[in-house]
Amino acid sequence: MKKLVILISLIAGLVSAINAQWVSPGNGTTYTFADLVEITEGVVTVGENGYLVNADLTISTGDVLEINNQTSRVDFGEVLVTINGSMVCTNTSTRTKFYGLNETNHFSMCFENATGCMIKKMYFSDGAGIRVIESDVTFDDVKFVYFTRGYSNSVINVFNCSPIIRNCYFMLNEGSAIGSPVNGQASPQILNCDFDTNVNGINAPQINLGPGAEDTIRIVGNEIYTIMAQWYVGGISIADLMMAGDTKVLLKDNIIRDGRYGYNQQGYAISSVIEGNQFINNNHEENPMNGGSGISIYGYATDNKAILRHNVITGNLWGITAINQHDIDMGTEDDWGYNEIHDNYNTGVVYDLYNNSACDLSAVGNIWASLDYDVIESHIYHQHDDPSLGLVTFYPFVGAEGINEIFENNTLNDNLYYTIEGRCLGAKLPENYKGVYILNGVKYYSE
Repeated sequence: MKKLVILISLIAGLVSAINAQWVSPGNGTTYTFADLVEITEGVVTVGENGYLVNADLTISTGDVLEINNQTSRVDFGEVLVTINGSMVCTNTSTRTKFYGLNETNHFSMCFENATGCMIKKMYFSDGAGIRVIESDVTFDDVKFVYFTRGYSNSVINVFNCSPIIRNCYFMLNEGSAIGSPVNGQASPQILNCDFDTNVNGINAPQINLGPGAEDTIRIVGNEIYTIMAQWYVGGISIADLMMAGDTKVLLKDNIIRDGRYGYNQQGYAISSVIEGNQFINNNHEENPMNGGSGISIYGYATDNKAILRHNVITGNLWGITAINQHDIDMGTEDDWGYNEIHDNYNTGVVYDLYNNSACDLSAVGNIWASLDYDVIESHIYHQHDDPSLGLVTFYPFVGAEGINEIFENNTLNDNLYYTIEGRCLGAKLPENYKGVYILNGVKYYSE
């Protein structure tokens, strides 16, 4: 019996040694996985498909984990890999694959105070989340699939930094692809990525960001879409609900389609330029009161600002919704919007623009798929429909004949009335009016 107890103790000790974590010494050493097999005493071993990480692994400040051409695949148990130093991918001939060992073991990664990290040409599958905390990290040409929400609600969760995420692909992950918390400031640079049907079972968009950091949040050249009916979720949301910062956003040349909504901008002190995007068929919401906007600007104060130029907004339940308080510029007399806005409807009614606020909104120089003033007016909900709402100024619009002014001796006078497409509005121009007049295709500016 005594020998049996000793034997059990030895086995327990061996298991404990195998599962103990390993922390690099922080003396400036660069490690490959082949090196880690030799020195980590069972934390990293040679597995059936490549290398196998059996316990938590930490690369300390000053040290480097190098992923080279000899590292084709690494399998992970339910472990945490922490990078406090750096992780650099020098692989060129193959895409290194990081896999969770099986359906119940999902590895996690944390980059914290890391510097000079270049994660390139990799494939991550069956992870539980990657946290990027106050770190300098670039993800380039990386694929992320089948992540759970076990470690973070997003595949990549960003806190107090501005990582670069470019040329990446996110597919069928349970949580958002990229996220940041409400109590931090982060400005990820999200460039030329593909977001294919992420988020399952929770009400969250594929890109879900809180307040921005000092740098501008740039979301440029991406495609965001859903292909599975049960996974219809929002495209992008940027929110500052706690007055945490001064958020700047560039949303440019993206395609956001076939989701529950396109882009949501909500809260305080957000300034965005929304240019050259396509918001198409974001209509997969059973209750239009809960979503379906191509673009929604929901301000808690008028410091929630947005400039919209050259976007296509069509096939959504609502085209653009402006809610509560805001400062939205969809085009001015001196700088036309050239947004193409049409065929956004629900309950049999077209709502290309819904100004659900007391704030006025300039939407001059846009394309409404009609040259009939009354038709366009019927597709815009604003002060003319409810006197408590702000006025939307949408004339002149692209393709209109212009404002046919009545001149006497080619000069403005006190009796001047104006018409739109030949229809007299019966309104005298205000005194000292500063605006543009169009006569026979020529623009005239009042003094």
